[in-house]
Amino acid sequence: MADIRSFVAVEIDEAIITRLSTVQQHLRGVGAQVSWVRPEGMHLTLKFLGNVPEHRLPEITHALETAVLSASPFRLSVIGVGGFPNLSRMRVVWAGIAQGAEALCALAAAVDQQLATVGFPREERPFSPHITLGRVKAPEGVHRLAELLRTHEGESFGEMPVTHVRLMRSDLLPTGARYTMLRSFPLLGTAA
Repeated sequence: MADIRSFVAVEIDEAIITRLSTVQQHLRGVGAQVSWVRPEGMHLTLKFLGNVPEHRLPEITHALETAVLSASPFRLSVIGVGGFPNLSRMRVVWAGIAQGAEALCALAAAVDQQLATVGFPREERPFSPHITLGRVKAPEGVHRLAELLRTHEGESFGEMPVTHVRLMRSDLLPTGARYTMLRSFPLLGTAA
């Protein structure tokens, strides 16, 4: 059986992706060396699993079903852009989460905890809810990119409901990653 490169994510609403793509186009104009995420690849990663043997999918599915058992649907808003670890040493360009950040953190913690019970190492860094827009490949042009990012700091890209968590497959192709949903887990808990 083959290994499947996989991760756990929340899919992003199409209207938000369209707005983020428009900002990406604006940011491309500074000429920084960034590998930009294609619109169809934009999502909120809760946990990256790496290469997983296909026979482990049932135990992963069970762990995720348990993780979302008491999670309730919630709303999130995507506001602002920035860079990790910071604007002067940027490696990742991101869009931020305002409303819903706390619920996303709780969801990511539940996913991390349940997947640890089936052998996936716990995350060492705290979860930081964001949508990756691009990965910086070289420092040239980062200063100009940082200046442009500051002009979009408080920009709102929209709001959306979060009703499902997805187990995703990632296939690396010469044209970039292609993502396929393997399983969807509804958030059925009742709001407190």
